[in-house]
This record gives sequence, C-alpha cells and structure tokens, in this order.
Amino acid sequence: MSPEILGLVALGSLFVFIFVGFPIAFTLLFLGLVVGYIGIGPVVFHLMTLQVYAIMNEQVLAAVPFFLFMGYILESSGLMERLFRAFQLMLARVHGSLYIAVTATSTIFAAATGIVGSSVTLLGVMAGPTMRQSKYDVRLSAGCITAGGTLGILIPPSIMLVVMGPVVGVPVTDLFAAAIFPGILLAALYCGYCLIRCRLKPELGPALPPEMRAPSVSWLLKEFVLGVLPVSLVILATLGTIMFGVATPTEGAACGAIGSLVLSLIYRRMTFPSLLNAMYRTVEISAMILLLCAASNFFGAVFSRLGSATLLTHLLLDMKLDPMVMLIAVIALIFVLGWPLEWIPIVLIIIPILMPMVREMGYNLVWFCTLVAVTLQTAWLSPPVALSAYFLKGVVPEWSLQDIYVGMVQFMGLQILGMVFILLFPPLATWLPQVLRA
Repeated sequence: MSPEILGLVALGSLFVFIFVGFPIAFTLLFLGLVVGYIGIGPVVFHLMTLQVYAIMNEQVLAAVPFFLFMGYILESSGLMERLFRAFQLMLARVHGSLYIAVTATSTIFAAATGIVGSSVTLLGVMAGPTMRQSKYDVRLSAGCITAGGTLGILIPPSIMLVVMGPVVGVPVTDLFAAAIFPGILLAALYCGYCLIRCRLKPELGPALPPEMRAPSVSWLLKEFVLGVLPVSLVILATLGTIMFGVATPTEGAACGAIGSLVLSLIYRRMTFPSLLNAMYRTVEISAMILLLCAASNFFGAVFSRLGSATLLTHLLLDMKLDPMVMLIAVIALIFVLGWPLEWIPIVLIIIPILMPMVREMGYNLVWFCTLVAVTLQTAWLSPPVALSAYFLKGVVPEWSLQDIYVGMVQFMGLQILGMVFILLFPPLATWLPQVLRA
C-alpha cells in the first residue's frame, strides 16, 4: 500500500472511531503514531514532539481560556439575566418584543462566549418562561432562542475563530473583523423575520401586559444604564483593543476577563462558588480544546508527510469543475459533517486537509473562513442531530421536540439566506479587515 493511500485509510478509520464514540484527541494520537510509524518510520516520534510543541507555543491560543473565563463569569454572575430584562422592558409595547430582546441579548452574549450550549441553555432559562407566560408562539420562540444561541460560533471573540486562525494561517484579528458584519446581518435577519411574522399575525408575539412593563421612564432608563451599558462596554472595549491593534488577542482577552470579573464584583453578583465553577469549567474546556489542537496538528502533519493531502488536492482539481461549484461542494461537505460532529474536529481535521485546494483555487482565506463559520453555525440548527434542540428541551421541557425542530428549520432557512449573501457579496467579510489593516 502506498503512503498516500495509507493516509486516506487513516482518515477513514478516524471517522469510524469518532462515530463509534472513541475520544477524538487520543484517537488522533493513536492513528498518527501507528500509521506514521508504518509510513515514515521512527521519525514519527520526533514529528509528534515537534508538532505538539509548536501548537503549544502558539501564543494566540492562550486567548482561549481568557475568553472562556469571561463568558462563564458573565453567565454565572447573573449579569446576562439583567441584560435580557432591560431589553425586555425597553421593547415591552412592541409586538414580538421578546423575540427582539432574545436576539439582542444573544448577540451581546455571543460577544462574551463562543459556547453554543451555554448560550442556548441560558437564553432558554431567561426567555422560555416569559414567552410561555406571554402566550408567544412556541415554534417561533424556540427558533429564535436556538438561532440566537448559535451566534456565539460566529460573532467575535469566537473561540472557533481563535482556533481557526493558526490552523489556516490567517491573523485572528482579521477573522474577528470579518465576522462582525455577517453576525450583524444574521441577527438583523432574525429580527426582521420575527417582526414581519408578528406584523402579519399579531398573536404570534403579543405586546407585554401592563403588569410586566416598566413603571416609569426614569426607571426604564436606570435599567438600561445598569443592565445594558456596562456589559456592552466591557465587550466592546475587549474587541476594540484587539481589532484596532492596541492589544493582541491574548492581551485583549485577559483584559476582558478581568473587566467581567470586576463588573460582577461591583454589581455584587459574584459568589465564591460561582467563581470556582467558572474556573473549573474554563480549565476543563481549555484543556480539551488545546489537547485536540495538539493531537490534530500531529495527525495533520503525518497525513501531509504521507502525501495524502497532495493526492486529494490533485484529484479534486483534476475534476476541472468550476471554482464556485467546487467551493459550494466544500461548504456542503462541511455542512453535512456539522450534523454529527462539533466544530472542533471539523476545524482541526477537515479544514487543514481542504486548505491546499482552497489556496490552489485562489480564494480569499478570510472570506472562506467566514463562510465555514456561518456554515457550522447553520449545522447547529439542522435536523436530524441539531444539538441546540436538546439543550433547549432540557431547560424548557414543556416545549415538544417537534415544535422546537419546526422553529429551528425556519431560522436555518434564514441562515442559508445569510450564507448566500456572503457568498455573492464577499466584501461583507473582507471589507472591514482591509480597512483596519490600512
């Protein structure tokens, strides 16, 4: 068996082991060592040492625990509940106000954490009971919450973009800047869709009853100042320092983590158990992500050294397909893989394999990465797996899975529309990075 075919066999075996349920990181290390030893000999052990050291020496990845800690602090301190309450009161007289409040809160929360499960769960806990009490449409409510929760994958400082930058060889600051307009576009599509539906059929989102509204304008203004501005300023300051080059992603993330901690202390919402919980969860998720990064970097190096990546690139390019058709096929493949897999194995395993072909076709890598991010976000809303549905069902058990699925499919259509916009108008992703670099 030639080394190239041996690499493809390893790739196929990897997917089999993943679907069976083996831990991804240890599977990558095992296959890399076994196949590498067969294909390139004892030098594979030196290759593993070098690749693991190289990924652990990547300074950008140090931002991952800081961004995670920032999100967990804002989540566990109760500040996001106050943020949602402020939006809810400001829009109380509008039909479909809770849909807008959910989308606005999820957009801001997405800029604090990139963990979809946490976002959907928290939004469900905050908004689900109020939507039921206000007699909002179950399907539209479920779709709005799950779609809003997935924005954390895309909107910076997205953990996925932090990991994707070194993998693709693109500055994380460029990916952050590229994701802003697509993120705003998707949030606007959600809001516009909900408002149009409520305009045509007001019973889908009635205005809040008088007893749930703010007692006075001054009280409403106070809620806005205390509930919205502080959290928004911390997040904007974190992103602003990174994208304008004042701080590196790691430095900006550290400042954001400290800012969120100070803010929770000022509001007296931080307790020692919640702080410990945030720290434990940060260490747990960070260790998982960084171990996966190291293992996938080693497996990818073995795969490339065997010549399998070059073989795949030549096979695809020899098909002589139109570049746009090829790109759509790549996006469709990532979309399908996003059903059973989370973003981590796709970004760390599939994307490096596809990168030689993408570079050969001459596509802008920042634009391509943005398309991948939106595609993976869409996969979170796509049956039959659609993990977001189970997160929401867990916190709002009164809603049936069928209704949740129907609601998610509506917003999946909006996601696909957003992908088409980005595909047809690349400046949506490429304009801001170019301006910031100028």
